[in-house]
Amino acid sequence: MGRQKSTALTLKAMLAESPWFQTLDLAERAQVLQDSYERHLLPGAHAMRCGEPADCWIGVIEGLVKMSVSQPDGRHATLTGVTHGGWAGEGSLLKPGPWRYDGVALRTTRLACVPRYLFEQLVATNLAFNHFLLAHLNARLSLFVGLVEYDRLLRADARVARCLASLFHPTLYPQATPFVQLSQEEIGLLSAMSRQRANEALHELERAGLLRVEFRGVTVLDLPGLRDYPGSEDARATTQPGALAAL
Repeated sequence: MGRQKSTALTLKAMLAESPWFQTLDLAERAQVLQDSYERHLLPGAHAMRCGEPADCWIGVIEGLVKMSVSQPDGRHATLTGVTHGGWAGEGSLLKPGPWRYDGVALRTTRLACVPRYLFEQLVATNLAFNHFLLAHLNARLSLFVGLVEYDRLLRADARVARCLASLFHPTLYPQATPFVQLSQEEIGLLSAMSRQRANEALHELERAGLLRVEFRGVTVLDLPGLRDYPGSEDARATTQPGALAAL
C-alpha cells in the first residue's frame, strides 16, 4: 500500500497515547506528528515483508498484524501478533538491512508509521526514548522466551491461554482492555493451530472460568489464571518449528 499522510485525529491520538511519545520534548513531538503517516491494509496485505527495506517503526491504530517467518520449502512459524496500541519493528531499525520477517494484516488494519530517519534521530539524541526502547525490547525478549516454552512443552489449551495473556503485557500493549477482538481463526493462527482446535481450547478455558467466548472475540476474566494455566508434558501438541527474532 502507498504512503498516505493523514491528519486524522485517530493517528494523532494513537501517537499521543503511546508511552514513548511522553519521553519526547515539545519540538520532537511536533516533528513526530508532522512526519508520521498512516497506512491502511486490507486482510492479507503486508505491513512489512521479509527482504524489503526496514523503513519505518510501526504501531497498530486498529486491527491485527501477525508476525511470522517462513522457509523456501513452505514451513511457516508464527512469532506473535501486534494489536491496538502495540509497536513493532524497533529491532530491525536498530541495525542496518531489511526486514527479517513478514508482518501480515489478519483483518482490515490501520498503521501509524514513524519514518526510519526520525526513529534513528530519536535514538541518537533522546536518552529517555532509549530507556523506553530497552524496556520494550526486554519485554519482547521475555515474550519470545515464553513462546519457546509453550511451543515445546504445553498442550493446545495452555498455548492458547499463553497466547491471549501475551496480548496484555503492560509494556507491549499499554492500551489493552478485557475484551480481545480476535476471531477463533485468528487465535488459531497466532497459536499455530487449526481453527477447530483453537475453538476447543477456548471452550476448555471458558469452562475453567478464565475467559468468556463472545461474538467477535473473548473477554478475559482471570488474566493471572491465563498466564499460569498449566501444560502437560505427556500431551504435547505437534507444532511447526519455532523461531525467534527481535521485532
